[in-house]
Amino acid sequence: MSTDVSETRQPTDRGSPVVRTIAMPADTNPAGDIFGGWLMGQMDLAAGNVAARRARGRCATISVDAMAFHRPVIVGDEVSIYAWIVKVGRTSLRIQVEVWRREREGETTMKVTEGLFTFVAIGSDRRPRPIPPEVEETWEV
Repeated sequence: MSTDVSETRQPTDRGSPVVRTIAMPADTNPAGDIFGGWLMGQMDLAAGNVAARRARGRCATISVDAMAFHRPVIVGDEVSIYAWIVKVGRTSLRIQVEVWRREREGETTMKVTEGLFTFVAIGSDRRPRPIPPEVEETWEV
């Protein structure tokens, strides 16, 4: 286990987490820790949200690369999932995802999992479609 400071302080340069949830007893494996499949599903939801917003429509997960589980997640932990685009292709997007946990009864945080998700934008015909040009966000008050 690494004691790198970058793995014990949640990122501040990526905005708010895409997903934040509490790890529950129903999400455990036979050893009593949070099941890695549940965590991977949460990561896919977060990455899919980022992909769909950028592609302005339906996207499908086509691969997960470089998945690494660094530390366990414990029942009751607050789980924060950060996701950001690392590459946009003609029909695909690559989304980097990091998962951080905060102990239920404290403020200690640590990075527990990370992975690289690839999505393809899907049209109404369920075939790959081009990703539209990026649009600058505007906020009205």
